Amino acid sequence: MDSKVREHYFAPTMTSPSPIQIGIDFGTTNSVIVIVQPDHSIQTIRFPTPDGGNSETCQTLLALWQEVEGGRRVLQRAVGPYAVEAHLDDPSETRLIMSMKSYLAQASFRETQVFHQRLSLESLIATFLRQFMALAGMDPADCCVTVGRPVHFVGKNADNALGEARLRAAFAQAGFADVAVMMEPEAAGWRFMQRLDKPATVLVGDFGGGTSDFSVMRFDPASNEPAQPLGHAGVGLAGDQFDYRIIDNVVAPYLGRDCTFRIMGGEPLPVPIEWYHALARWHRLSLMRTPRILNEIADVARTASEPEKLKNLIELVREQHGQELYNAVSATKRALSSSENAELSFSQPGLDIKTTVSRADFDRWIAPDIAKLGEGIDLALKKASLTPDQIDRVFLTGGTSFVPAVRKLFTSRFGKDRVELGGEFVSVAEGLALASV
Repeated sequence: MDSKVREHYFAPTMTSPSPIQIGIDFGTTNSVIVIVQPDHSIQTIRFPTPDGGNSETCQTLLALWQEVEGGRRVLQRAVGPYAVEAHLDDPSETRLIMSMKSYLAQASFRETQVFHQRLSLESLIATFLRQFMALAGMDPADCCVTVGRPVHFVGKNADNALGEARLRAAFAQAGFADVAVMMEPEAAGWRFMQRLDKPATVLVGDFGGGTSDFSVMRFDPASNEPAQPLGHAGVGLAGDQFDYRIIDNVVAPYLGRDCTFRIMGGEPLPVPIEWYHALARWHRLSLMRTPRILNEIADVARTASEPEKLKNLIELVREQHGQELYNAVSATKRALSSSENAELSFSQPGLDIKTTVSRADFDRWIAPDIAKLGEGIDLALKKASLTPDQIDRVFLTGGTSFVPAVRKLFTSRFGKDRVELGGEFVSVAEGLALASV
């Protein structure tokens, strides 16, 4: 990490004679801090960025690498955009860790090896949180935090109780003075309640990177009582899945997904599809970056129908171009929220993709995912024993709420007049902070 990054990364810490109340939306993709001021107003912390600007969100990324100091190797750390810079500066010697939240409820994932050290998931998240707070100029020991959790954690056979327990443990290990946990859609609802001038039954849809949560709540702005939760449901997919649909349909063919190969001159066989399933999350590509898997791909390429495409896959994995690919795909997805067509542009040595993606195709690709989101809405209503016409207001938050097919899912069921968007990236953290007052 260069001196400029260090200057922004190690921010001065705040000190306070009494605990600072904050809300943290620890997300799969981005994280947010909102602080409660002495007058009970709230303020979103803005994080410095390498270009000299600032942002109200910080990418949930942790980079670890080693530097020689005094004749010995010392572990270095960076988070957010500085983690990306450290990774791009020396990808072969930097371990980039992301989507940590996605593993919280997976009992099978306990620890990973980083530079000959075994590190638990909780310790990795705690490391991110400490550096995340330092970037905000705050000390966890000075803060009482309310942190959000999804209704259902992402992953097959997710253990929600385990997910929350590990989330609490990670925040405690990071050194926070006190830790409270609140459902993320309920937190978004707290923020939305500030807009109400009369009692209302509200459906909140909170779309993150890995999960989509739905909560039905009864709010009374004239009451000092908290919102009354009526029904919850969650679906283990959101914006990352939409990104993967573009990669699967547009990019994967350039990487050899549709190729065949032969074993000892036998009949053509399809290339192993699991290599392309790894494209669902770009951090999973790092798990493929082993001599064994790279050699396997190279062996298949020798007899492949289009060997140059398998070489593109090797280049993507070996040289860790995954983030650049996902940045390009995410930009295309965002553009499709306001345009009928958008260009996807991605290049790496030996491969140059420039193609137009239509919203009509994108809508068709994500149709199965939209159907699952609809099932989540139905389940939340069923648990609340309500029908769509009994919902007074609908509040959507999270970047995926901009996707036209997602908005249409709600407007077709509840009507345009009842559906609102707002605070797409910070409303959960704002609600967490407000709930702590």
